[in-house]
This record gives sequence, C-alpha cells and structure tokens, in this order.
Amino acid sequence: MRALVTGAGGFVGHTLAINLLRHGHEVRGVDSFTDYYDSRLKHLNADRAIHAGMDMIVGDILKMNLREILADVDVVFHQAGQPGVRKSWGSDFQTYVDANIRVTQALLEACVDLKSIDRFIYASSSSVYGDADVYPTTEKTLPRPHSPYGVTKLAAEHLCTLYARNFAVPTVSLRYFTVYGPAQRPDMAFTRFIRAALDGTDIPVFGTGEQVRDFTFVDDIVQANVAAAERAVEPGTVLNVSGGSSVSVNEVLATIAELTGKDLSISYLESVKGDVYRTGGSAEEATRLLGWRPLVPLRDGIAAQVEWASQSEW
Repeated sequence: MRALVTGAGGFVGHTLAINLLRHGHEVRGVDSFTDYYDSRLKHLNADRAIHAGMDMIVGDILKMNLREILADVDVVFHQAGQPGVRKSWGSDFQTYVDANIRVTQALLEACVDLKSIDRFIYASSSSVYGDADVYPTTEKTLPRPHSPYGVTKLAAEHLCTLYARNFAVPTVSLRYFTVYGPAQRPDMAFTRFIRAALDGTDIPVFGTGEQVRDFTFVDDIVQANVAAAERAVEPGTVLNVSGGSSVSVNEVLATIAELTGKDLSISYLESVKGDVYRTGGSAEEATRLLGWRPLVPLRDGIAAQVEWASQSEW
C-alpha cells in the first residue's frame, strides 16, 4: 500500500502512520502544524513517524498541488482537521470551515480523475449525532450536530458521499467516538486528567461529571482505518467506530485515581455550550462490513495512557 496520511503530526494521524510503516507500507504524511495546541508536540509525533520511514510534506493542503502529491497514492487516510467543540463558535468558525470542509473538498476534487486511488478514508466524528434520540446510535440515526464543529464534520462527510455517488471516488467515512490513548492531544480530557493526577494539580471538569462518553482506544481506531483500506465496501459508506465502553466522566476519574494511586482534586465547572450529555455508538455495521470490533477494554487503555504520560517528554 502507498498511503497518504493527512494530519500526520496529530494524535491519530501519526499513530496510524507508524502502524502502516511497521507493516511494510509506504507512507507520505502531510501536516500544516497549526497552533491549536503546542505545535512542538505535533513535530515530536511527526518525527517519530519520519524516523520509522515516513516521507513528510509540511504545508497547507489548500495551497498544494494535490494531484502531484496524490499521483502515486493508493489509499488516502484523511485525518487532518480542526478539532474541538468548544472553540468552534464565533469568529473561530471560519477556521473550522477551511480546515474541515474546504480541505476535504479539495482532496476529493483532486481524486476525481485519479484512477489509482483505491480508497479515500475520512475521519468523521460522533459529534455529527449531537444529542441523539436513541442509544446506541446506529448509522441510520438522524445526525443532529450540537456544535459548529459537528456541523463541519457532517458537511465534510456529506461531501465524501456526494463525490462517491457522482464521481465514484471510493470514500469511507468513519465516525470516531472519543479517541484516547498514548499521545492524545493535551487539550483532551484523559490527558488533562492524567497529567493533573500525576502532578497533584486541580482537575477542572465541565459539567457534573455524570455525562457519558463512548471511549475508543487509539489502536482500535487505527485498525478500523486499516480494515477500511483493505476490505471492499460500497463507495460512500459511513460507519461508526465506537469502543463500546460508554461510562461517565466520574467513572473515568475513579479509574485514573486507582491506576495512579493518587487522590484527585476535582473542580466541577459550568457545562460548555456544544457539549452533549451522552454518546454511545453501535459498531455492528463496522463488524459486518470490515470485520472490525474494538479489542482494548477501557481500563487497559487508560492504564496504557497513564504509563505513557508518566514517561512522556510532553
């Protein structure tokens, strides 16, 4: 496989790139190293993948000659995007439009006439569901995003479906449910909680802590991407990639306290606009079509992230 991984300096992107390289695939990475969080951390991620053999291109996808970059690529793993529900409001929304919608459209457009592309895998999000009416949510559940971030992820997903139907671009959209694990972004909950536990500092929690999330270990996310690249599925397919571990934030904090052996200092703050109370996805379709299922139990995954955090140069 000759793969292009966008967002190759990111949490999922570099983990995926390293996995592909270790299995003998050729990987070209692209990243613009934006400052949503400390770009030095992204460079550390990318350096690990480069050391493993990745060919790295630095720059803004919207300013690149994409046909040139994609000319010898078999599979596109489109992991790049502007993350974060809380910052997607107000004047920051344009950044989300550019990074999540326009970049996806540019990549899809570049793939239209490239017959070498066997699969275009888009990293979507469970945020497209918003506050769903039923749980676990299936791919037939009506998407109702609860944040501008979710709107942009759904719009890009629709673009993937449109280019599949109109131009036969072989897209697969994977709806990730709260990804965690080693090298998780510093703004994400598990990293903040574990860092604070290890350092003995206060842990801010937005809301009561009773909100429920379906947490998915990063290695399981990687395997879903690999399966989507290798299995024959109908262009335009949309699949949940969920860990099957819907638990409350307070339960996660209790597990972190147990694993670190620390007493946690927790401050409960007002809920943030755009956050949903619950997520929980059915992965039955991913199992049926890709032969994929989550393998890492939540406690084991948190233990791996605690070990990483205790040793990491972050």
